[in-house]
Amino acid sequence: MGTMSKVALIRCENYHYDNVKQSVKRGLNLLGGPLEFAIPKEKILLKPNLLSADPPERCCTTHPSVFKAVAEVFLEASINLTYGDSPGVHKPHTASQKCGLAQVAKQLNIDLADFVAGKEIFFKEGIQNKKFILANGVLESDGIISIPKLKTHGLTGITGCIKNQFGCIPGPLKGEFHVKMPDINDFSRMLADLNSYLKPRLYIMDGIMAMEGNGPRGGDPKKMSVILFSTDPVALDATVCRMIKLNPKFVPTIVIGEEAGLGTFYENDIEILGDDLESFIDTSFVVRREPVKPFKYESSIRLLRNPLVPKPYIDASKCIKCGLCLDMCPVEPKALFWHKGDKSTPPSYAYKRCIRCYCCQEICPESAIYLKTPLLRKLFYRPPM
Repeated sequence: MGTMSKVALIRCENYHYDNVKQSVKRGLNLLGGPLEFAIPKEKILLKPNLLSADPPERCCTTHPSVFKAVAEVFLEASINLTYGDSPGVHKPHTASQKCGLAQVAKQLNIDLADFVAGKEIFFKEGIQNKKFILANGVLESDGIISIPKLKTHGLTGITGCIKNQFGCIPGPLKGEFHVKMPDINDFSRMLADLNSYLKPRLYIMDGIMAMEGNGPRGGDPKKMSVILFSTDPVALDATVCRMIKLNPKFVPTIVIGEEAGLGTFYENDIEILGDDLESFIDTSFVVRREPVKPFKYESSIRLLRNPLVPKPYIDASKCIKCGLCLDMCPVEPKALFWHKGDKSTPPSYAYKRCIRCYCCQEICPESAIYLKTPLLRKLFYRPPM
């Protein structure tokens, strides 16, 4: 292979703004500085993770201090900025307000880009997907700087750089991809094609406080004390995996991203800059450390037969009967329903209709939906030595 992919790891112990700004400047300078990624007067879109309208302390979204520091460094280089994302349920403006980004953007005079409406684009180089509908705010920019959050994810293992661009598709349309591509490998190829088209210029991951466990919304805060920087999304996501002792080969977005030419996950092809990787390794990080089992699926009647695939379950003691899980379920008829129309009890699953996209688990505001590993999988799976 030619030039090695560079990943800068910068230790940052908290979200105190001066510390974050210093860390962001250090990370960017290790990769050549802001003008390495944009020229003055270009219109660059900052793409944070705004999964839902949650406060920053939930560790569900990109922290406003990281967003502000990245924005200020590029503004100081005379780069024109917009920002935006398409949350799963809430409107972009609502989510950005609750997450604290709207207040920062107002202070810095950065406009919220249009992530509600979109236009169809054709991508003839796409390996699997040659057509997307992308948010107008994405199409109106000259380039993208992606600012994901370090989190676990029920479907893809972790949600990092590669997955972050899924938010460039306007909200309601994202569910269609889960219906069309219930197989995780097909879904990952779609994400790879999407990234190949968008070609973000830089990825800056907020891992100061990460989310472990039942991510990407219902997990627990976990201090990791790091901000990561790279132009290679595969290398950055793989480096995160090594921090939390998760084999990168178990994450389909990483493996398929490498196959699609987005970057490399091989350790010998990645140059670590900044602070030592070993100093960030945390074996206690709660994440599923086993290969993702693709769905076995009969397309004629869409009936799942695979007894090894984790199922979503509702914890009745946590469920507040808000119905968001029903709203988010992308299949028709829904895989969740109110038993006999009774909304005073938690919804029930019709597992024969469930495509295991975990949209319900992803969006639950009370962490009431978790993924239960079937007994057969526990019996047959043995961790690699």
